[in-house]
Amino acid sequence: MGLKKYNPITPGLRTRVGNAFSELTASKPEKSLLAPLKRTGGRNHAGKMTMRNRGGGHKRRYRIIDFKRNKDGMSATIKSIEYDPNRSAWIALCEYQDGEKRYIIAPNGIKVGDTIMSGEGALPEVGNALYLKDIPLGASIYAIEMQPGKGAALARSAGTYGVVMGKEGKYVIVKMPSGEVRKILATCKATIGVVSNPDHSLQVLGKAGRKRWLGRRPRVRGVAMNPVDHPMGGGEGRASGGHPRSRTGVMAKGQKTRNTKKYSSKLIISKRKKKNKK
Repeated sequence: MGLKKYNPITPGLRTRVGNAFSELTASKPEKSLLAPLKRTGGRNHAGKMTMRNRGGGHKRRYRIIDFKRNKDGMSATIKSIEYDPNRSAWIALCEYQDGEKRYIIAPNGIKVGDTIMSGEGALPEVGNALYLKDIPLGASIYAIEMQPGKGAALARSAGTYGVVMGKEGKYVIVKMPSGEVRKILATCKATIGVVSNPDHSLQVLGKAGRKRWLGRRPRVRGVAMNPVDHPMGGGEGRASGGHPRSRTGVMAKGQKTRNTKKYSSKLIISKRKKKNKK
């Protein structure tokens, strides 16, 4: 992938670093794999805003993605690499031997004309979906299932991947993108490779308007509010705000929010790496 630096002919372009979209091969999506997508603006069924800072943005249509990869034993050809406004990764249009077309999350390095396959007969090559028990140790994987047959749930965003660390009975030990090491059932599927568009995080929007086009409204800092609106609000002059916490009072730094009785805790071997190490 390539990043594109813009000439500073406007204030918004001066700092903007955008995507060159050099890997994309199609400008229009497959009509049969489109679905309408209603925007909520952060409101629930009663019209109450339950998620702040959302709303507006460009109209989108949902691309139906094949997260289950359940067409086993039949090869498919990559027809195009496309942009998806609903996710950070590229998507690939695949056409199977029987003529059916499906979208998958494109792995990094895949090209038009390549063939992919899923199931027990597939080789551990980029783009192929295999059961975790059939994937060799040390392989990079993405689109990882947590429950057999339910569909990919982990490592789906741009540039992410997990690593197969070992095999232990009916479980496979996988290192997650967060650094967490956990057990996953060996009958779950995962796709070989790394998710496409790895430089997504290096982009710079350049102006507030571009954030609005993506459907994000301005975010007001808690210390700039009044005490009635936020626990960190109020005070004379520019107060620091006290202990960092959310609008609902949940501590923002250090407090553990994971349920200690969660069923999957016994499957986690080591927790994810911490960002703030002192």
